[in-house]
Amino acid sequence: MSVQTETHKFKIKKDDMVEVIAGKEKGKRGRILRILREKDRVVIDGLNLVKKTQKRRNQNDKGGIIEIEAAIHASNVMIVCKKCGPTRVAYKFEETVKKRICRKCGETL
Repeated sequence: MSVQTETHKFKIKKDDMVEVIAGKEKGKRGRILRILREKDRVVIDGLNLVKKTQKRRNQNDKGGIIEIEAAIHASNVMIVCKKCGPTRVAYKFEETVKKRICRKCGETL
């Protein structure tokens, strides 16, 4: 028995500005740090902070409780257009180059 993991295609990319549309961080904006394709989740800079205990690795290092960003499900974030705010993504071909555009105003993202 082999277990196949299905990875989904994302319309958002690393370093995109996104807004959280559901959950405890609703309405907040941040930049995507990491995309976890296997789990359909994204990690956003400064949002969904959780406390984690960290061990001392050497004598100079500090141990203790630190705050790190936890992943948010990709369906709970929307990409932000500079002109019109949170929007969905469409695609447009310009001379054999596929570009992402805003659904509301048509500007390139």
